Amino acid sequence: MAITPRPLILIRGFGGPDVQDEQRDAYQGFNDGTVYPGRRGDNYIYEGFVLRALKSQFYPYRDATNVVSYHHQDVVESREFDERPNGLVVDIPMAKQVIEQGIAGTLWIYRYYDLLPRSVENYGKGLIRLIDIIKDLSEQAEEEFTGVDIVAHSLGGLIARAALEGRSEAENKRLVHRIVTLGTPHRGISFQVLPTWLVRRLPTAMRDELDAFGSRRSDVQSIPFPSRDILTVVGTDYRTYGNKFASAGNRLTNLLDEGTLAYNRSDGLVKQTAAQLPRSPRTFVHKCHGGRDSLITSREAYEIAMRFLHGTHHIELRLNKAEISAARGRDAFGKSEFYFGVSIKPRYFDFDLFHQSADAQNCYGPFRELDLMDALPDLEAELEEPLSESDTGSWAGPDRLIWEGWVDAKAKPAEVVDKTLVFRLDVYLGERDSFGVGFSDNVVFRKQYYVQAVPGKKPALYLHTGEKYLAPEVSAKQLREAAEQESKDVLRMQPTGDASLNTWQFEIDDAGFKASLAVSVKSSTAQKSAVRTA
Repeated sequence: MAITPRPLILIRGFGGPDVQDEQRDAYQGFNDGTVYPGRRGDNYIYEGFVLRALKSQFYPYRDATNVVSYHHQDVVESREFDERPNGLVVDIPMAKQVIEQGIAGTLWIYRYYDLLPRSVENYGKGLIRLIDIIKDLSEQAEEEFTGVDIVAHSLGGLIARAALEGRSEAENKRLVHRIVTLGTPHRGISFQVLPTWLVRRLPTAMRDELDAFGSRRSDVQSIPFPSRDILTVVGTDYRTYGNKFASAGNRLTNLLDEGTLAYNRSDGLVKQTAAQLPRSPRTFVHKCHGGRDSLITSREAYEIAMRFLHGTHHIELRLNKAEISAARGRDAFGKSEFYFGVSIKPRYFDFDLFHQSADAQNCYGPFRELDLMDALPDLEAELEEPLSESDTGSWAGPDRLIWEGWVDAKAKPAEVVDKTLVFRLDVYLGERDSFGVGFSDNVVFRKQYYVQAVPGKKPALYLHTGEKYLAPEVSAKQLREAAEQESKDVLRMQPTGDASLNTWQFEIDDAGFKASLAVSVKSSTAQKSAVRTA
């Protein structure tokens, strides 16, 4: 069973001083994909956001991009549809074709670089006009309009925010359902501090766009839209970003923030803390800002966005308690710092829902206490500060929240008959010597686990150390019996606290590291207004 999703709008990022190439690109970069060497089948070639969306068996879309044309000056159409001045014109024959099939499940590219003047404010107004057109077409098709979904890369996320300004939260929610931002500099770009004389000499066409990237932005607290309905996807692979000047700029700003040049903590252009918003969920993807195998061209971004917009379950992972062995966890020569992180993958699709690693420079820490109880800064408070005053390494939320994300229990190959939900956890604890006497990359603990949720009147969660009992043909009874026999391969997790919280816990017991983690699995609200189709 597939769904007929809401209309989806894709918004590209910054194009630079000359946007002629961007104007010639029909799909604004969302048609570029990535090859994943060493993988097979559906995991081998990612065709790009647009083509994958059109081909998807789980979240099928139909292309409606050419229903609207964009112009540099006011154009008034006075035929059947409402007049659309200010650059956006409805193509009547194309609109009729779309209406016949329905507006739900349509995909639209917002071509803001076809509009003048070049300003974020003007682009925001144009986006609202596009949403109004989609709403009107829904009414023409006699469909209920429950808002559009938006996926925006870089500057595109700031344009989406500009479209929301000047309206109440309730008004915006009637127009927009959810927003996904990919590497958007919500809090500016750390080295974007240009002298006034230079800004004045920049081409007028790009001056406003660059100003939107300013590192002194303080408007992240006042977006008139529910923060929980904005997912920020944060890139971490600065090494593969083509602009080496930008990557070096982030490293230099890190010297001022943390007193070291050892870290970059960016996607090559946008700092990790700049791409997040207070109170909004976030996820880390080990991709760079733009170019090949980046946030906009990678399958990870597509899959994460689809699950946020359409997923069946919302999951949270927390660290309850931890204990590092004193014998294993102390550098004999220097001053130890510990970093804790987790990477998460769903079954059947080889991509990360969430990625933390030493290479990504985004693990939680530094910790100096063996129970990891150091008082890290509060993430929400950090993200409300100017970018230059932000720290790094905070927990994702209260009570040592490690990760929250969305998964889809129905997203399985057609031939698979499996009602359970499985995702893999890669748990990592590393240590470095901050004095430079000892080693900088010790691994205290690393192990992979598989979490399996079995639905039913009394849902159960199991922890697997291997895939022995993860075959789809293994029944719930066989799982339960294996766990009761205290198999080393599978353990039934224990509910914790109020049963209505749908939370279970499991233990890590290793010579170097012991910990207790909690997993909560709840039905998602993302699909409540989606249309089901056979």
